Amino acid sequence: MAIQNIKERLDRLGDILVRAFQVVALFVIGGTIVWSAANDYINMIATGHARLDDILLLFIYLELGTIVGIYFKTDRLPVLFLLYVAITALTRFLAIDIKDLSIPSVLAVTGSIFVLTLAVLVVQIATSRFESPTQSRTQRTTIDTGQSKPH
Repeated sequence: MAIQNIKERLDRLGDILVRAFQVVALFVIGGTIVWSAANDYINMIATGHARLDDILLLFIYLELGTIVGIYFKTDRLPVLFLLYVAITALTRFLAIDIKDLSIPSVLAVTGSIFVLTLAVLVVQIATSRFESPTQSRTQRTTIDTGQSKPH
């Protein structure tokens, strides 16, 4: 009985330490995103204009910040937003460097964007059809719209 009690206490301590690490890491990652975004924005202001790659980079920062916020609130990694970041990054790469890319490279990047878009579709369909164990049986909140819809 005493060994079981020690094990339970160690498990609780482990849970607390893991959660503390997650919170600290999320604050560090979130702060780094804000710092990087602010630095790039200040550089845009200093330049006097924003190029397309600058604007797309700000969208990437926005999506990364959203990932951190969702993970902080729900303890779940929003896979859709990771896919959105990848799509935006590839779109940024394609839009900026298309004049320097060979045809096979352009096809590879556009094919990658297509595959990621299909992955978004699959994840959307899967989340609409299958409920995760952490979601309520009576209500599920969709992150994309912020609305609640009954099951």
